[in-house]
Amino acid sequence: MENDEVILLDFWPSMFGMRVRVALAEKAIEYEYKEEDLFSSKSPLLLKMNPIHKKIPVLIHNGKPVCESFVVVEYIDEVWKDKAPLLPSDPYERSQARFWASYTDKLYDFGRRIWTVKREEFAEGKKDLIDPLKLLEEAALGDKPYFGGESFGFVDIALIGFYSWFYTYETICNFSIEAECPKIAAWGKRCMKRESVSKSLADSHKIYEVVIEFRKKSGLE
Repeated sequence: MENDEVILLDFWPSMFGMRVRVALAEKAIEYEYKEEDLFSSKSPLLLKMNPIHKKIPVLIHNGKPVCESFVVVEYIDEVWKDKAPLLPSDPYERSQARFWASYTDKLYDFGRRIWTVKREEFAEGKKDLIDPLKLLEEAALGDKPYFGGESFGFVDIALIGFYSWFYTYETICNFSIEAECPKIAAWGKRCMKRESVSKSLADSHKIYEVVIEFRKKSGLE
């Protein structure tokens, strides 16, 4: 599908958008990136392409929109299935990958409980974030290099965007994810050695700067 038109509507710090960016990079798909400014107003194109939720990411493939990050990643895997499969071929393993990928979404709300609250509420937010990471580490990752085993895949893509936010969580809340979840930390470093990941993820320090600015404007600092 060399002549396909592929456009991605995204917001650079979004862990959900990062999922799609990594999936596109894994498949070596060329696309046009359109940055959405979610701090001010959403573009007419975004509102047209995702009129239900009005959220990013949205993949536009030959003029047709595909919305919601997991739906987009699966779509990418199905359409460009000739290289770098992201989901297992075995039905049971595929169901498990979808289960754990969906579980990673819990981290979004738990992470927000760290950077959108006052400092006296940090302890509860930290525990809420660490507990699911420990569960992922023990029940899903184990001693494997990637969640799917030897191959980087769907669950890795689901979680890796949050890795960009670890620095923000740790710095604001003054704790170490590596100390709490060493296997998750090692997994993240391993993933970052992949060009598809390192070139697709947002810079951790830039995310931190944006969050600190938000906290100051919101009277949380």
